[in-house]
Amino acid sequence: MTKEKTQWKEFLEAISVLQWVLTFLFLGLFCSILTVYLMFTSLWPLPTLYFIWLVIDWHTPERGGMKNQFVRRWKVWEHLRDFFPVKLVKTAELNPNKNYILGCHPHGIMSAGAFTCFSTESCGFTELFPGVKANLAILAGLFRIPLFREYIMSAGLYPVSKPSLAYLLSQKGKGNAVVIVIGGAAESLASSPGMNTVVMKKRKGFVRVALESGADLVPVYSFGENDLFRQVIFSDGSLGRRLQDLFKKIMGFAPCLFVGERMAFMPYKSQVTTVVGSPISVPKRTTPTDEEVDHYHNLYMDALTELFHQHKVSCGLSENHKLQII
Repeated sequence: MTKEKTQWKEFLEAISVLQWVLTFLFLGLFCSILTVYLMFTSLWPLPTLYFIWLVIDWHTPERGGMKNQFVRRWKVWEHLRDFFPVKLVKTAELNPNKNYILGCHPHGIMSAGAFTCFSTESCGFTELFPGVKANLAILAGLFRIPLFREYIMSAGLYPVSKPSLAYLLSQKGKGNAVVIVIGGAAESLASSPGMNTVVMKKRKGFVRVALESGADLVPVYSFGENDLFRQVIFSDGSLGRRLQDLFKKIMGFAPCLFVGERMAFMPYKSQVTTVVGSPISVPKRTTPTDEEVDHYHNLYMDALTELFHQHKVSCGLSENHKLQII
């Protein structure tokens, strides 16, 4: 009986992960194709009415979205968490009377740690940080995809655009933690098992937003994120890398060639431990100077480096592992 239950649990975990991966890779494309297809069928009034609604509702993602706690608490996310598993670690208190920008590193291929810990309730963020609401910000272009935008908004995802971040940090009261995967598409191209490389030396926009809103900065590191897939890494200057960079410039994200453990899409069962560091106090400046931005950007990089070295051994890395910031 126990064995059958274990097998059933493993099956549920595998199905949950597979739907997450397929959603990440194909749901946006499927929604786009479906909407266009329906325009040429007898059901054309449905997409027509939807496009009218889309025009009316165009700015909703940047004005607080429409987070649905029911979606964030789906049982499927618990099975997703247990597959790897994903664990959220708290190292310091976050005051619910303040707002925060959490910089999450590294991006990996699909940001499993960031999604599971901050876009769902499966890892217990609300219990660990009472009074603080996690708001994961992702590529703004995804909110222009018909139907798909409604799904990702219901999961509490927001565009990583300045109007969206400014709204979350100034118009929704206190206790808001905006989570940004700082390295983005460029960092996904550096994702490789055993590597700990983050792209952020020139990523200073999040620091400027923090100063303009008076939001404290919090470094976050997801140990094990880069071990979930095996990626084909193209060398700088190669045709493959030039094509990836061109696609990233046009579309905003980079097409990664990767394989998982099974069926190409299934990630490896490697534990992901997402560690939330201590907040860096940031003053509010209406028009922050470049010197102020550089100062807090350096403080943030130092804090991220310290967080990495403090927790690398307990999270499965050896003492000689280094964090490379590029």
